[in-house]
Amino acid sequence: MTADKGSLEDIRQQLDELRKRAAERGLDLKSEVGDLERRLEDAHRDEMETLSRYDRVHLARHQERPFTLDFVDYLCSDWIELHGDRKYRDDPAIVGGWATLEGRTVMIVGQQKGRDMKENLRRNFGSPHPEGYRKAERLFRLAEKFGRSVVTFVDTQGAYPGIGAEERGQAEAIARNLIVMAGLRVPIVTTIIGEGGSGGALGIAVADRVLMMENAIYSVISPEGCAAILWRSRDRAEDAADALKLTASDLADSGVIDEVISEPPGGAHLDPEAAARTVGEAIVRHLDQLEGRDPEDLVRERREKYYAMGHWEERADA
Repeated sequence: MTADKGSLEDIRQQLDELRKRAAERGLDLKSEVGDLERRLEDAHRDEMETLSRYDRVHLARHQERPFTLDFVDYLCSDWIELHGDRKYRDDPAIVGGWATLEGRTVMIVGQQKGRDMKENLRRNFGSPHPEGYRKAERLFRLAEKFGRSVVTFVDTQGAYPGIGAEERGQAEAIARNLIVMAGLRVPIVTTIIGEGGSGGALGIAVADRVLMMENAIYSVISPEGCAAILWRSRDRAEDAADALKLTASDLADSGVIDEVISEPPGGAHLDPEAAARTVGEAIVRHLDQLEGRDPEDLVRERREKYYAMGHWEERADA
């Protein structure tokens, strides 16, 4: 990355030490803490301005970023995980279940990666099989049956492209989810928390509101995959990232997403709890706006939202 990571980390360590000293000795260090917090905010802003799109790809993939189950732990109570698609098996790459979020019962569905190799193998590195999408469809319909909002978290390089997954109907499973979510008669709020890759991401991301964390990415293909196709070399991944315009600010400018959620200085991996708190506040704010609305209006406006994407005009002088 192009930004100076040292200064940010130094300021963060000074701030942590000052807070610890104030707590241990009962000292009033509000002025000193406030000064360091302002310095940290300025350093973060400077760092963010120097990051390339491919730098943000690396941040989106950071192993210490909060994953779906981390958000559940930080934000929810009464979590009851539900398993299986009732047709083939349970897919650990997609997790879902009932939870209480700020006093309301919601259905949470999200992709889940692992922090170590053993867990990543169990979760298939966050790349779902078709049974994962069928599990998600089952939970979406269950939420609709009980009139509860759906909250989804997107974090996948893409749906698993293996032979077995294709044989079991990967494309059909994703396509069915698009249809189901487009017509679901309850509010849906999606947050892209890391990687949002291709149809594997979209399979749980057709929503009334699509939010995106500051250093997340959302694209039809990974930069490396794009580079391999267009330039026949994965070494051109940085050029591909620029061409794809896959960052949160890019997608907010194009109207693909509805809100960019700020991350703690240095990225969500440095303070997952604070990052989760900010995401939770945004989700609850949008649910407050959506819940109680007429289901017909929800479905109509959700469909219009997606129909409007990609419109273009032909210039008379072209």
